[in-house]
Amino acid sequence: MVELIAIVKPFRAEAVLAALAEFGVSACVVREVKGYGRQKGYLDRYRGSEYSTAYLPKVEIAAWVPAERRDEIAAGIARVARTGRIGDGKIFVVPTAWPEIEI
Repeated sequence: MVELIAIVKPFRAEAVLAALAEFGVSACVVREVKGYGRQKGYLDRYRGSEYSTAYLPKVEIAAWVPAERRDEIAAGIARVARTGRIGDGKIFVVPTAWPEIEI
């Protein structure tokens, strides 16, 4: 088993979850996170004045998948999450030390 952690733009999260369901991933963890990278934030207005926001909203989706299917599932996530613009996100593959146990 490996843990796939995908950090994507919020409006692509539903597409990533649908792709995971197509691969047979039945459970995952979804978190709202903030990211900082090459986008360098954005300008926002509040009460008539502009200010810079350094952290951008992202969604983190963590799923545990069989090690032999990690490449195909990661490629599927990348395919649906990619918009072609800067800040599309990252996919991390983390090995786990625990075997799969059904509860």
